[in-house]
Amino acid sequence: MNKKFAAALSGGAVLVMALSGCGGDDSDDKVNDWAKTVCDQVQPQLKKISDANTSIQRQTADNSKPADVQRTDSRAFQQISDAYKAMGTAVDKAGAPPVDDGETTQREAVKELNDSSAAYAGLKRQVDGLDTKDQAKFADGLKGVADELSKISRSGDQSLQKLQSGEVGKAMAKQPGCQKPGASNTASPDAKA
Repeated sequence: MNKKFAAALSGGAVLVMALSGCGGDDSDDKVNDWAKTVCDQVQPQLKKISDANTSIQRQTADNSKPADVQRTDSRAFQQISDAYKAMGTAVDKAGAPPVDDGETTQREAVKELNDSSAAYAGLKRQVDGLDTKDQAKFADGLKGVADELSKISRSGDQSLQKLQSGEVGKAMAKQPGCQKPGASNTASPDAKA
């Protein structure tokens, strides 16, 4: 059961990595400037999501106590929700990318990031409502959370894919701030509270 939850969580990272891009060649300076503005704001959020995913995966060991799992997952889902919201704000504040149909691309990406934020806030509420006193009920509830997490990870990320395509995608791929964060070398500061 916990392995299914961790697998669903890993799938959720796909949406974030839609912003990470790869490759790239020369692009217009305005597009590069836009990409730098967004990516500089996105990088800390990608790190927060990565750290939250790591804390959940660490806590999904079969011998973890339900209350510890609940506390860790709740905190992590809130952190992920806040990170998606901040990325949506960053894309919104950057304005439309200076490309054809940039306003639509921006609007759709902001909506999707905000929808992801709301979805993770919903997962937090769902985890907070689980019964930690009954191991079987907790496991069933956690299965429901994992199922919901799978739906979120499968939800369309077309707007973000569009945002990272063409000139904008090439420009974003060159920005260090839009690269996938590496594995954390230090322990998460949110260890047991």
